[in-house]
Amino acid sequence: MTTAPTRVQHTQETVEELRLKVRRFIHRQVIPAEPRPGEQLDASTRNRLQQAAKDAGVFAPHVGVEFGGQGVPIEWWSSVFQEAGYSSIGPAVLNCMAPDEGNMHMLGLIATEEQKERFLAPLASGRIRSCFGMTEPHPGAGSDPSALRATARREGNQWVLNGHKRFSSGANGAGFCIFMAHADATDTTPEGATMFLVDMDTPGVHIGEPIHTIDRAIIGGHPHMYFEDVRVADDAVLGEVGRGNKYAQARLGPARLTHCMRWLGLARRALDIALDRADRRELFGSEMYKLGMAQELIAQCEIDIETSDAIITKTARLLAEDPKAGQNLSSIAKVHCSEAIYRVIDRCIQICGGDGVSDGLPLAQFLNEVRPFRIYDGSTETHKFAISRRASSRRRREVQAGAPYQGDAVVRKEGDR
Repeated sequence: MTTAPTRVQHTQETVEELRLKVRRFIHRQVIPAEPRPGEQLDASTRNRLQQAAKDAGVFAPHVGVEFGGQGVPIEWWSSVFQEAGYSSIGPAVLNCMAPDEGNMHMLGLIATEEQKERFLAPLASGRIRSCFGMTEPHPGAGSDPSALRATARREGNQWVLNGHKRFSSGANGAGFCIFMAHADATDTTPEGATMFLVDMDTPGVHIGEPIHTIDRAIIGGHPHMYFEDVRVADDAVLGEVGRGNKYAQARLGPARLTHCMRWLGLARRALDIALDRADRRELFGSEMYKLGMAQELIAQCEIDIETSDAIITKTARLLAEDPKAGQNLSSIAKVHCSEAIYRVIDRCIQICGGDGVSDGLPLAQFLNEVRPFRIYDGSTETHKFAISRRASSRRRREVQAGAPYQGDAVVRKEGDR
């Protein structure tokens, strides 16, 4: 038996008040503590800032109040997450960074009360971190989750887990993993993808080779991870046996969108840097912001930011009303935002010239942070494939239900106007 996380009855006014508190906290305490471009946030600074976030009443905005969060429902997350994302370390400080944020959301929805106490409570408080073990080396699961090769075999009153994962974001130093495996059928359970909650110090769990990526914001890296005859009890099963793919989609829909929110905050920071630069620099006898070549770049940035903000807002509301219906729009939002945010930061580097590609400004590192987002959580191309198939299926259903067919050319007689 599980209960939904407790959400506060927030209004537009209370969320705006929280957003402003987050903004002040990020500007006054987080940005001054940012590591140099290319470096990672160290544990002592993270712990100090997380305690400061708790003291300021801005910690874990998405988590239920019973676990120390602010209890904000998903339809109100965007403005708060964007403020947190104004600093590349802001989400880690507020404990709303991937993969922990997505894992917290899923645990809040489907974990048992005992699992919440054991895994969600320390994760929500920032005492531990987590990772999510789904992606595998080719030909295993990646963009195609049905290719899952990790296995879960029933043996007595235990499950025996085996599998090789890669791009296990946050695995180094994590307290536990949500491990995806294909479970064999038993007398009481069906076969199929299944999630298991596994402590990282369980015998048989090994962190393997690091994967060196250009992003630095996700603490714990993206290493290989090996499960070799890992034994867990029935209470390690998250949700129901055989429903792992369904749970993964329920996790990934909001998780894609919160990536959009966080990185959109970073795009806003990039544009502020570029606007300040254009306001004070002169070229060809004029302030840069008055020149058409700079105005074009700035205007396109504004357009990309505002359209991204709009689709995030619409998707968040739909996910709150009908999570299943929101999955498709979440894919569309992920494609649009990941591409648009990259364009914004790239243009801002162009406006700032040589300094834009140096470590004197953080823009080049911002670009490194957002570039993988066009691949992580499903590549742009994979999402476009799914979006197109859904559109075609939707239209076929409409025509079969009696909607007028529009595909044939109209033959007009001579004299018709």
